[in-house]
Order: sequence, then C-alpha cells, then structure tokens
Amino acid sequence: MPKKTVADIDPRGKTLLVRVDFNVPQDDSGAITDDRRIRMALPTIRSILDRGGRAVLMSHLGRPAGKGTEPAFSLAPVATRLGELLGRPVALAADTGGPDSHARLAALPAGGVLLLENVRFNKGEKKGDDAAYVAGLASLADGYVNDAFGTCHRTEASMHAVPVAMKAQGKPAVVGFLVEKEIRYLADAIATPRRPFVAILGGKKVSDKIEVITNLLSICDHVLVGGAMAYTFSLAQGGRTGKSLVEPDKVDLARQLLASGGAKLVLPVDTCCADDFSPTALRRVVPAGEIPDGFEGLDIGPETAARYAAIIRAAGTVVWNGPMGVFEMPPFDAGTKAVADAVAEATGHGAVTIIGGGDSAAAVEQLGYADRVSHVSTGGGASLEMLEGKSFDSVAVLDEA
Repeated sequence: MPKKTVADIDPRGKTLLVRVDFNVPQDDSGAITDDRRIRMALPTIRSILDRGGRAVLMSHLGRPAGKGTEPAFSLAPVATRLGELLGRPVALAADTGGPDSHARLAALPAGGVLLLENVRFNKGEKKGDDAAYVAGLASLADGYVNDAFGTCHRTEASMHAVPVAMKAQGKPAVVGFLVEKEIRYLADAIATPRRPFVAILGGKKVSDKIEVITNLLSICDHVLVGGAMAYTFSLAQGGRTGKSLVEPDKVDLARQLLASGGAKLVLPVDTCCADDFSPTALRRVVPAGEIPDGFEGLDIGPETAARYAAIIRAAGTVVWNGPMGVFEMPPFDAGTKAVADAVAEATGHGAVTIIGGGDSAAAVEQLGYADRVSHVSTGGGASLEMLEGKSFDSVAVLDEA
C-alpha cells in the first residue's frame, strides 16, 4: 500500500528523526571507502533542511556487541563525510537518545543536522524491547522518517518500535525518498514487469536463494544462474565439481528446482576454473560439470557469458543479485563484466534494470557500470526479501498515503 513520504510533511520549525543506513565500508584506518549510502540519503536530508527543518539522523555501523561504545564502530567518520557532502557542519551525539543527544539537539539551529552515535551500541536496539531506549529516541523529534532501505527487512527498535511509539503520540511516520524509490522499483518489477523479465542470480549458496529462485521462477521468463551456487546444480546433475564450493546437502533441493524450473532455469554451459585461488593460478575453461580434481570453479566460462548476454540484451526488465564469479580478482571478473555490459546495453535499449545491492552493487561500481543501469539498490538483504515476495513490518507501520 502506498505510503506518505517526507514530501508530505511540512518540516518548518520542526525536528524530524530520520533512520538512515550509513553502514558504509571502511579500511583499516577507519577511512570510508565507499560513501554511496551516504550520498543516497542526501535528497531526503536536504529536503528537510531546505524547508526550514532540523534533521536528527540515526544509523547502525557494523556489528558491535550492544554493550556500549566501541570506537571501531563509531559514526564519527560518517559525520565528517556527511558534513563535507552537505557543505555544513554535522554534530555528533555521544549517545542515542540520551542526555548528550538532547543537549546537542537543544543547541541545534534551524537547518541543522545532528547524527546520533551508533544505534547498535545499545542492547535494546536489536530486540526492540527496551522501553526507555525507545522513549528516548521518540522524544527527540516531531516526526519519523524511514530512509534506511538496507535495514527495512529488520524490526530493530529504530526501524519499528520507535515509529510505533511516535505514531502513538500523534506524530507522523513516513518514508524518505530513497526507500520510496527502492520499493517502487522492486515492487513494480515484480508486479508489472516489462517482458521478457530476466533474473540473474549469483553468489555462493543455493540455500541463500531458495525462496528467491522459487518466487522468480513463477514470474520470470528466464532465471540465469552463476557464481558458486551453479556448482551445486552441477553436482545435482551428476557432474564433477573438483574442489569448488558446493553444498552436498542441498543436492536434492537443486534437483527439485531443476525439475520445477524447466527451461526457465538457465545454467552455465562452461566454467572457468583454476588450481588455486589466485590470479596467477593455472586456469582452464571446461564444460560445466567437468571440473577436474584439484581445480575449483571461479567464474562462468566465455560461452556461458555470451549466452547470458544475448538473453539479457533482449530483456524488458532485469533484476540482478549476485556476481557470476570472483569479480574482485581478475581474470575471474570476466563473466561478471560481460553480464554487467549486457545489462547496461539493455538499459540503453529501454529496459528497466535493477541491481540488487550487496556484492552485485559492489561489482557494478567497481567495474564502472553503476551509472549505466536504472537503479542500484542500497540493500542486499532487503532487496532479496522483496524478490522473495515478502513485505516489511518496518514499512507497513508507516502512514498510508
């Protein structure tokens, strides 16, 4: 059901509490290596500030234990980078809805931005059942905005309990522009796709994508399989997989998917394998299911890449989740690059093309194709659950349009 957005709120003279997803990658020194998630939240933040409101932002970063502050997971570098992007200072509270948050908010001018410290420093965040923690956050603002698509599939306190509490106080709870865009792209792709509708699924494990494959087989014209999960399908067909990553306990499941998928489920016909996980290893291209002992599959082969590219170029809608191989390590990025190039070409011909977050998003960014597709999702897990046909409690609770 359509939800109200931040555009439906007049923020002048008000404070809005915005749940963002600033869980950005960092190097060993703590420097941010990819600020895309910060940049994607800017339209919502700027909309609030430009219309005379104040923005209080909250996010998680990494996986702290929930037992208090852990400097390695501090949002301080994020506050610095956000300030650079906005061109204005961003204050950082030392807590999340506690005394320092309230003190800094009291000093925040109209058009000001306050970033709360990592929500996962609080033990009540994951379970969502700490009444004092929820109340502290809910008391900070006049309205709530969910612009954290990457965590929309979770019901942590900042995603669910806080908007519930604020709505109980008569405050609005809406989606931000990023969440609105993410849901619109994915929901429309599933509900009313332009055909042919092609799904590309890669990654390591069949078990991670069971429900996705099952749901997409019911609505797609083609489901193309790559990555290490293809080797479990090879095993199910009686093939040889060498020392490739496989799931022997999922062979029966793979056979069931092969039977139910029929011609829609498209598997590799050749594999690029190597005798070591190294860019300088001895490499071979072999037929699918004929990986010799001592070798492991690391990418789809050139014939598979050409076949997949032809199917993708003819598509009206493409959803891609999971790389075709070890794209981080040339020359085993060739299959993923060929698929990315075909997706970009399909986009140029008018197809709607959606990259489903996670490693797929990292791959198109690294290979230089991010600006040549319709949409790159900020949420791997959330986009997967949408492709499974699931709805999100954290969105359902928000105000209906």
